[in-house]
Amino acid sequence: MARLNTTDRRGAPAHHTLRHQAERLASPLPALLVEAERVANTVAFGIHGRRRVGQGETFWQYRHYAEGDPRNAIDWRKSAKAPTNETLFVRDNEWEAAQSVYLFADRSHSMQYQSQGSHPEKADASAVMTLALALLLVRAGERIANLAGNMPPATGRATYNRFAMEILGAQNSGTGNSGDENPQGLPLGRKLPAHARVVLVSDFLEPFEAIREKMDAFTAQGVTGHLVQIADPAEETFPFSGRLQFDAPGDARHVTFGRAETLKDEYRRLYFAHRRSLADRASKTGWTFVSHRTDKPPESTLLSLYLDLAGSVVRRALV
Repeated sequence: MARLNTTDRRGAPAHHTLRHQAERLASPLPALLVEAERVANTVAFGIHGRRRVGQGETFWQYRHYAEGDPRNAIDWRKSAKAPTNETLFVRDNEWEAAQSVYLFADRSHSMQYQSQGSHPEKADASAVMTLALALLLVRAGERIANLAGNMPPATGRATYNRFAMEILGAQNSGTGNSGDENPQGLPLGRKLPAHARVVLVSDFLEPFEAIREKMDAFTAQGVTGHLVQIADPAEETFPFSGRLQFDAPGDARHVTFGRAETLKDEYRRLYFAHRRSLADRASKTGWTFVSHRTDKPPESTLLSLYLDLAGSVVRRALV
């Protein structure tokens, strides 16, 4: 019988090596979780009178029957009083009216950038924003899920803890998705229930047409969403000058410019035109758009996003 090798090639005990590897991988996780909780607490401090969603016994609202609703959910008495015989109404109770929120934090190569050490890497800012929002939603009794994962939407602290490990685990693996066919990390089409919401937190540095196709795929399912663009200040201001080499994230390609400062005006024109296209598309399809710079506190962006969600998902949690 072969003996278990308890040392590595350098002679160190194997369990010591594994422990150091685990500590290295886990080192950023507690700090991000603490920061996410701090941001969530700051935002929640100004929101009073929250109440949790009920368990389905309290009437919430009537709404029109939609494809995918079970027939036993139809309120036939209410429907019989409708102006036309073709109108059907569904009776929603509080718990049934709670909508699932699918959250996505981009952890792809382009997010692994920070121009200065005084502000966080874009990937970390994305994680903090997403985790803080998830915590606020869970506290309000809403169901959350990782859009890039396989777990169904659920609520509760255990759900949040599992969600956090999925999001932060994606950072350690260096990708926001399984596989390299989608290098920007934004999720490809996934079948979601009608009336669900998606929140995409990314730098959205991929062609506008590709982003629009993904948004349209969700919209076609009756799903609306929210775009949160994470930007490093250098990506907005382009402070570069002189001879400079630009590398493609996660790619061996690069391009060198002799006088980078000559690109500034045209770069900024294209960058902000891309942002305007995203905001315009979001507005036209019933989505929302907000941008966040990593050198700014995340609380104001999170509050804006939370209030955008309040109109349809967490309105029961606000006075």
